[in-house]
Amino acid sequence: MMKYIFATLLLFCNLCLAQQDTNRASHDNNLKQVQQPMYQPLIERYILDELKSVRQDQQQLREDVTKQVTHSQLDAADRALTYTTDTVNNILFIITATASILMLVGWNSLRDIKSKVEDIVNRRVGDITDEYEQRLQVLEDKLKARSEEILSNHKKITITNEVHSLWMRANLESDMSSKIEIYDEILKRKPDEVEAIAYKADALLELGQTGVAIQLCNQALELDNDYGYAFWQRACAYAMLHQHSDALADIRMALEYAPNLKNELSNEAAFTSLHDNDDFKNLSI
Repeated sequence: MMKYIFATLLLFCNLCLAQQDTNRASHDNNLKQVQQPMYQPLIERYILDELKSVRQDQQQLREDVTKQVTHSQLDAADRALTYTTDTVNNILFIITATASILMLVGWNSLRDIKSKVEDIVNRRVGDITDEYEQRLQVLEDKLKARSEEILSNHKKITITNEVHSLWMRANLESDMSSKIEIYDEILKRKPDEVEAIAYKADALLELGQTGVAIQLCNQALELDNDYGYAFWQRACAYAMLHQHSDALADIRMALEYAPNLKNELSNEAAFTSLHDNDDFKNLSI
């Protein structure tokens, strides 16, 4: 009986091991059939989460700005009411004191007393009103300037977040036409973004539009004449047009402002026509 049980257990173990080998072989075949990277949905999910976080931050900033402006206006109103109350009380005290003094000095008639008191009160009220209006105007100007500053900073933050999102999209995009559209969106928000201009020129060179690329490089250098990557892209365009002297001059300027580009000289496909040039070989050394 024990032998039978032991034989049954041994057979069961063999069957389990055979099933595991079969599952492992099936898993290996499935891995070999995978043709595309599986982390693409994770990248898209990451981008969506980043955009959601940016929108939430913008909403929170808008709420904070509204609260600050509201609190400032309420404080100004409270101070105005307090100042008005104090002014009225002071006027009443002045009227009472004036009437008492006039009665003591023995003015001849109540009509004279009324006239004098009205003149004093009107003059005092006018002075207090003018002073209050000046202070209120100063406070209003400060609040207006502060509100404009807050709104300006909020606009700059919004533009910065949008530009950052567009750069992320451009880095993930492989189609050059789509990249150019993204760079145009960046330049709509920040027309003086030199880096976007240079990268747009790079994408245009990939599409063979050397003339437009040279114009963009010139525009970038007008904004920043020390930007080495703009010299590099213009050198690529000149090399593709076989204008070797201009290309070599721009390569020298690019290496002067961005020495790390020297490692890319031999790998840049646009410089193929320069490989037999002695001056280019000296630059590569």
